Amino acid sequence: MTRDELESRLARAVAQVAQDAGAQVPLPISAPVERPRPGHSGDYASNVAMRYAKALGRPSRDIGAAIADDLLTDPGIAAVEVAGPGFLNITLAAGSLGALARTIVEQDAQYGRSDTLAGRRIDLEFVSANPTGPVHLGGARWAAVGDALARLLEACGAAVTREYYFNDHGVQIDRFAQSLLASAKGDAPPADGYGGAYLDEIVHQVEAKEPDVLSLPDDQAQEVFRREGVELMFAEVKQSLHDFGVDFAVWFHEDSLHESGAVDKAVQQLKESGQLYFADGAWWLRSTDFGDDKDRPVIKSDGNPAYIAGDLAYLRDKRGRGFDLCIYLLGADHHGYIARLKAAAEAFGDDPDTVEVLIGQMVNLVKDGKPVRMSKRAGTVITMEDLVDAVGVDAARYSLERSAIESQLDIDLDLLVKKSNDNPVYYVQYAHARTCNAKRNAAEFGIGLDVFAPELLTSPYEAALLTALSDYPNVVESSAALRAPHRVARYLEDLAGTYHRWYDNCRITPRGDDEITDTNRTRAWLNDATRIVLANGLGLLGVSAPERM
Repeated sequence: MTRDELESRLARAVAQVAQDAGAQVPLPISAPVERPRPGHSGDYASNVAMRYAKALGRPSRDIGAAIADDLLTDPGIAAVEVAGPGFLNITLAAGSLGALARTIVEQDAQYGRSDTLAGRRIDLEFVSANPTGPVHLGGARWAAVGDALARLLEACGAAVTREYYFNDHGVQIDRFAQSLLASAKGDAPPADGYGGAYLDEIVHQVEAKEPDVLSLPDDQAQEVFRREGVELMFAEVKQSLHDFGVDFAVWFHEDSLHESGAVDKAVQQLKESGQLYFADGAWWLRSTDFGDDKDRPVIKSDGNPAYIAGDLAYLRDKRGRGFDLCIYLLGADHHGYIARLKAAAEAFGDDPDTVEVLIGQMVNLVKDGKPVRMSKRAGTVITMEDLVDAVGVDAARYSLERSAIESQLDIDLDLLVKKSNDNPVYYVQYAHARTCNAKRNAAEFGIGLDVFAPELLTSPYEAALLTALSDYPNVVESSAALRAPHRVARYLEDLAGTYHRWYDNCRITPRGDDEITDTNRTRAWLNDATRIVLANGLGLLGVSAPERM
């Protein structure tokens, strides 16, 4: 009996108790179960009796007792304890709980996937760094978390488009071109310009392609560095992200919104609908009408579009491409965008819930107990490549994904290179490798998946492992709904610990000359089920599941 099946069975028990009492309860009946707290008995616990006590007009403990009596008519349920004011502690029959191992092995990579978001078309925009330098550490966090979130949403049936918005229009590109020209001439970068060895690398590549660039007047040379430098930086960012395991279906250029007239069309539409007003020589969006803290200038007094003008056109473009949800994963300095983008949606007559903005906090690297602040290549900015060079892609991604994005993150480089249980990614990957090794060892004894007797899985370590495995689909669904990939990582760490305890106490292979029993053979199924769930979970995080370590 899976967790979902138990919740359905519990809902039917509530309905039966209500019918016997001649009472009605609101439909649909919600009967969630959870793993019991440490020190409490049973495989699952539920507060459903207290949830429906008012509707049934009886003490919750009496309702719990009636629900327990109904549940105990099911051969898949071994015991139900009514505790306190009506908490139900439910123990499944060994065969019922153990049957999950076969379900997982048969479903394999599909276990944990669902269709809860089937039919949803989601645009997920993340990273979106300016093409003026390598991806910084914050961008690396958005890359890891954004890709994991896309995988989670897809696992729940959504059609997800990963999108990168290149800010290749505006003053930052001017500063980048000026910085390249200064580097080529051996001058100091301009005020608010860019520094770092990567600029010299780009200059060398531009000069190899345009050897006479410095013989041109400065304005023409700067234009060459702008055109070629942005393209080179763009290509490098793409390659770096690909090497990090992150690929985008759409690379959207901000400049295209201005060149195509999309910004002008968006502004005109808002003028005609009365959502823009003219004051102090500028055109303003009535964003306070939709919950923003102040109205935003869209066309400045000098006649040039403000940055939000591109945001308006971009949102209009996304919705025009048929996405019913547009998720933006932005950095900590973009908190004001939550109200701003929702206001933009409403200004176009759209549902603000079609826009969702997630704000991530920054990342700090620590080595030898001290903050790492300098990058050899990018000057004062720590880059994604710095992290990957230090610990590898798997450890980098996992470390960036295992904490809630709204919390600031400190990454201990010394910890992430350790091959010990203190290193969380090593701990989980080692658990997967151990399942693979156990499978190989079992095969040497002739133990395969030819016999399955789930009623033999009676050890409390087996019950704990099966219960943990049954949680996986719910973890996937809730992690997607809450936009929280870190929940998958924490689940995998708990599962790894549960597996290690089972492995140390429940042998798959016999000792010495002991006979191979059906218990050994059935445990091979449980071992394989654990291997599958660990691999599936790591896959959602974009982290490899090694077979040997």
